[in-house]
Amino acid sequence: MTLIECDYPRHGEAILAIFNDAIVNTTALYEYRPRTAAYVEGWFQAKRDGSLPVIGLVDDDSGRLMGFASFGAFRPQAAFRSSVEHSVYVDRDFRQRGVARRLMAALIERAEAQGYHLMIGGIDAENAASIALHERLGFTHSGTIREAAFKFDRWLDLAFYQLRLATRSDA
Repeated sequence: MTLIECDYPRHGEAILAIFNDAIVNTTALYEYRPRTAAYVEGWFQAKRDGSLPVIGLVDDDSGRLMGFASFGAFRPQAAFRSSVEHSVYVDRDFRQRGVARRLMAALIERAEAQGYHLMIGGIDAENAASIALHERLGFTHSGTIREAAFKFDRWLDLAFYQLRLATRSDA
């Protein structure tokens, strides 16, 4: 596995496929409609404009993108500027191989290097694997919004996990 910086021309199609698999088949994204190539291109542009990372892991044998991770503003108001919300997605063919853990570790390092204070993850409360990973990485449960979304003919609870980052300053 090789850690890389993702960009739209080289990785947009793979990221679109991973996003859309998560939308159609999982509760990792509380969305109904698959995303478009134009959406992903705009997403990459917004990440570039905000100096926000999009990192990935590539399989050394096949060259395929195994998964990707990023973070962005937790809320748009200025008072939240030191908090970021992250996301990590793994291609279904590469799950249970440590991809998410490697991506998360790299993402935490990036957030710390950029001086962020808090990293937040919103996780479907039934996603035991993601919750366990976050807890192993030091995240703590900070609350659950019951019946926050409706997908696959059922109500979904959204659990929030947070990690205080090792930064130079609390300012």
